[in-house]
Amino acid sequence: MGVVRAGGSIRTVWRELSPAQRRWVYVNALVVTAVINLLVNAGLAWLSSAGEHRVPLWSVPLVEKPSTVTDTIGTFFLLPLITCLLITTAVRYEIGAGRLMPLGASASARAFAQSLPATRLRRGVVLGALCTLALGPIAVLVLAAIDFSGLTTGQFVLYKAVLGVALGAVVTPAIAVLAMADGPVELEPAVATPQTAA
Repeated sequence: MGVVRAGGSIRTVWRELSPAQRRWVYVNALVVTAVINLLVNAGLAWLSSAGEHRVPLWSVPLVEKPSTVTDTIGTFFLLPLITCLLITTAVRYEIGAGRLMPLGASASARAFAQSLPATRLRRGVVLGALCTLALGPIAVLVLAAIDFSGLTTGQFVLYKAVLGVALGAVVTPAIAVLAMADGPVELEPAVATPQTAA
């Protein structure tokens, strides 16, 4: 995503990560989120298409049952948004707790991270919008070119599971690296417990 636009290639950014940062990205941003994206996307697809024999390619959003196109576009926006909220929180917590170091001042990802909103929600909205704008038109053209008459519920669940895992594998490491490039962020202070009077 935008890490490349920050002035370096993905390879350059990857070289700037320490072994501990790379391990965090492998374990948390790839393996753990792949399992989560598989379960969540398959579960949501199954729930949204319950009782349907076929999921059409097109339908009117919020009026009819899901369609492959509208659900795909929604995934392109919502997955990066929710991932940004969760992964940025996790990275900031790990940095604040001293278990993960922020990227160095010369990191290629730092310039792009600083051009994004600092708050997780706003950053997630921007990243979701960028992902939707970049991938949405391509996905619509590909799905329209395939021109299938509709997917069975099982096929739709499998499609959404694969889409969620694939998209997550692309955006989650980038979001994690951007959060590491933010540097240390103050953790919210712990709530003080009231003292009993002696």
